[in-house]
Amino acid sequence: MRYRYKIAFAMVAGIALGAAVTQALHAQAKPPTYVVIAIQKITDAEAYKPLPEKGRTAAEAAGGRYLIRTGNITRLDGSPPERLALIEFESVEKAQAWYNSAAQKDADTIRARSTDSRAFIVEGVAR
Repeated sequence: MRYRYKIAFAMVAGIALGAAVTQALHAQAKPPTYVVIAIQKITDAEAYKPLPEKGRTAAEAAGGRYLIRTGNITRLDGSPPERLALIEFESVEKAQAWYNSAAQKDADTIRARSTDSRAFIVEGVAR
């Protein structure tokens, strides 16, 4: 009879430990960070041409990953941008480091000269 109690106790302890470890891992998960770039209008198409490649290179060098980069936008409400980019980073700090990098400053200079646009950082939801 004692043998059965030992097995039952070991099973309950294993389940409790597994649940505690899983909970701790989920609590440590940091939400992803996104950079949203909304280009309302391209004002100088010729000056804009090098921007997509320079932007991609700068983002990838800083650990960013493009999730969206398109001009195929369907209007639901309001005025949609002409182009939209969504870049994922591991943290706000990494996104800010990307934004402050020399490579991105070069891309931002082109964007400022050739577009009417906005760029901002948003924190996502932990998965």
